[in-house]
Amino acid sequence: MDADVTDSAGPPSDPDRPEASEGGGQQDGTPQGDVPQEKGPTAAEADTADGAGAAGPEAEAGAAASGEAEGGSEPAAGPVRGGADGVQTWADQPKDGILAARRSHWLRWTALAASFLVLIAAGVGWWMYKKLDGNITTDTGAVAELKAYEKERPTPVVVDAQNILLIGSDSRAGDNRKYGRDDGGSQRSDTTILLHLAADRKSATAVSIPRDLMVEIPSCRTADDKKTRERFTQFNAAFELGGTACTIRTVERMTGIRVDHHMVVDFNGFKDMVDAVDGVEICLKEPINDKDAHLELPAGRQTLNGEEALGYVRARKSLGNGSDTERMERQQQFLGALVNKMQSNGVLLNPTRLYPVLDAATKSLTTDPGLASLRDLYDLVRGMRDVPTEQVQFLTVPRQPYRNNPNRDELVEPDAGDLFKQLREDKPVAVVPADELEEAERNQESGRDGKPDDAASESPTPTPTYSGSSAADDLCKQ
Repeated sequence: MDADVTDSAGPPSDPDRPEASEGGGQQDGTPQGDVPQEKGPTAAEADTADGAGAAGPEAEAGAAASGEAEGGSEPAAGPVRGGADGVQTWADQPKDGILAARRSHWLRWTALAASFLVLIAAGVGWWMYKKLDGNITTDTGAVAELKAYEKERPTPVVVDAQNILLIGSDSRAGDNRKYGRDDGGSQRSDTTILLHLAADRKSATAVSIPRDLMVEIPSCRTADDKKTRERFTQFNAAFELGGTACTIRTVERMTGIRVDHHMVVDFNGFKDMVDAVDGVEICLKEPINDKDAHLELPAGRQTLNGEEALGYVRARKSLGNGSDTERMERQQQFLGALVNKMQSNGVLLNPTRLYPVLDAATKSLTTDPGLASLRDLYDLVRGMRDVPTEQVQFLTVPRQPYRNNPNRDELVEPDAGDLFKQLREDKPVAVVPADELEEAERNQESGRDGKPDDAASESPTPTPTYSGSSAADDLCKQ
């Protein structure tokens, strides 16, 4: 019986036994017994089972062999995505593995690329920072000299307010020799501005000090370590005699204002800053042709590049009445236009646009150690970027022709003293164009005549008003 069972379940789908596919009769010549027995699947049933759901490599190999036996030239069909019951077959699994591997490979490369870009950006940023930081020249000599005279210096009144002395050097040495004669390296301060930044950083007031103003210059130490005597002479001699420290002490003695920081900028630094903001727009009522200032410009609205701007702010003999007073007013107006250009074009808020401006400024900048790093300068600029342009004000210290020499200036009192007091105590100062100030003074005089004597005493103390301009002024509408 055991033999019968084994024979009846012979190998299915045997191509050498065609009778197995006919499904009936005696298949191996053995008579059927009287005892009923379970039969194994016929060959046809086995074929059907193999085609429907047989699993295992043997079944797959059999199917491939059957296809080749039929003589077909087409390759065997690929694995089916899911059988009759929707179950995924094993043949699909390698494809999912490949996709997962490819996805993981792509993510790894993306992460590596992002990390590389971050490293590159950090490296470039660090290089730019070190470059700008290295451009600045630190003036340690002036600090040491000022420490020696600390007892005579004014005491700060408002801690958070800052007073910065800006000095434009007229040295003709080095790259500046084309702008005039080089007197063996001697130099005087061509432009000096005391910049007061309010403690709340809502206003900035720049006061020009005329270079021909007659002042008391204290005893100062010279470059060859000699001491000068005190003298009453024109202001710009202080820079020639004792450099920055002597200039600072002269300003502090005259104003009673403590100078917190200082900056010295030469001609090329100014030029490069103007070029870095793509020029500054001005308006000219008349054409200019000044060979000494290397300047030739037509009348009307135009944008000056760095070289033209330098000639414009330095020209004196060929513009207006040739006085230094008018030149200072022109310098103030141009600086206001420069500030307005930087704020309106978003330079102060855009690091990519701010970089060339800082690069140009730092290359020709000499400062005290408190401003000798890029971080210190950036903090200073950041503190000023939110100041409204109408509150960035420019004026000249009240002065008049010197009584003993009309080619020199002297302070007008008590106006100059009142201005210094306002700045020293960080109180507001109003600045208006000269014609508006004159009209206001005329109106005040005419109105005062018709008022009782005690009427004015009832009103609060008015804010001192001075002739000047602001960064919001349009030079083409004046």
